[in-house]
Amino acid sequence: MRMRRTGKVGVTLIMALGLAAGAATAVSSAGASTAKAPGPTKLPVTAFTNNFSVMKTLKGLEKAGKGKVAAILPDTVSSTRYVEFDAPDITKALEAAGMTRSQFVVQNALGSDTNEMNDAVTDITNGAKVLLMDGLDSGVGARIESYAKSHHVTVIDYDRISLGGSRAYYVSFNNVQVGKLIGQGFASCVTAWHVSKPQVVVLHGAATDNNATLFAQGYNSVIQPYFNSGKWKLVARTADTWDPPTALTGFEAAVTAHPNINSAVIPNDENAAPIITYLKEHMHVKARTFPTTGQDATLTGLDNILSGYQCGTVYKPIYIEAQAAVALALYIRAGQKPPTDLVNGSTTDLTTHKSVKSILLVPEWVTAQNMKATIIKDNFVPANKLCASPYRAYCVAHGIKP
Repeated sequence: MRMRRTGKVGVTLIMALGLAAGAATAVSSAGASTAKAPGPTKLPVTAFTNNFSVMKTLKGLEKAGKGKVAAILPDTVSSTRYVEFDAPDITKALEAAGMTRSQFVVQNALGSDTNEMNDAVTDITNGAKVLLMDGLDSGVGARIESYAKSHHVTVIDYDRISLGGSRAYYVSFNNVQVGKLIGQGFASCVTAWHVSKPQVVVLHGAATDNNATLFAQGYNSVIQPYFNSGKWKLVARTADTWDPPTALTGFEAAVTAHPNINSAVIPNDENAAPIITYLKEHMHVKARTFPTTGQDATLTGLDNILSGYQCGTVYKPIYIEAQAAVALALYIRAGQKPPTDLVNGSTTDLTTHKSVKSILLVPEWVTAQNMKATIIKDNFVPANKLCASPYRAYCVAHGIKP
């Protein structure tokens, strides 16, 4: 699932731009050329870069398709990514492919199952033929998918799968690997920060989010052997949540009960942020002494990494996920089978045990040492934002020019 850096994509991009030509002319068994397919017949996930140029090769699909595309994101609390990256990147991808604002809608359910269901019903009533849907939980996701299916609308599960649902496709990063990166990053940090007797609290994302289950599967597979061997001590596990204040409350309770806690496995930057503030302001923890982890490469998370209060974060270039999902939606909307190198995997719905055709992307662990070569190189977070006061000196120390 790694297709990341723009610099590595040069050859693939040339290939991708040959895609439109490869969209090209089909040849019959008799050797006579037939009509051109409306979209590329090859579109590897490695073709998507942060300049969105490959989306222009999909304009034929836009012209051939009918109906609207609707994207529904879940909330603004579990991660800032939905506002900072997903919504603008999905919009940019649709527009780069030739869609106008009258042909699509990008919404956020604001943490409400009712909002998400109502958004889906309204979108379908208004002519949506494809839904990109990140279900707030599997219950509402499955209900939306059932309603969409009864109205002949195709659903693509975006970022998290709705267990028990009936979506046609799933687009996401390899979420078990996301968790493994968190676990591996934590283990490396424990060594680098010289924590001789790790007393660990382990946090978990919301129980209603299957991604949280997969993340935990990944990081537990890495950290459990350390507990089993006695090298580390598992002091506490906190309640399941993506709500940062609730995560902080759980952490505070753990620290009150176990004052010897000196490290924390945390599954995302948003939950880590208030905990790190608590460590600094109430426990007077010094930099590079109390390992914590995260995910999503948020601005706050990256600054916490630079300043030595977070070991690293899982970087998931949302611009790739957004473009891959939009490309898939355009093939579906045009009635064309998506290329096999775009739909590059499958995922099992653990409730129905059915295999779901999937686009699976590759995450990356980012630390202060490789931030310049990843986050900054991709312009995922602009250097001037990352290096705003009081973080300028940390940027300079790691070769990042504000």
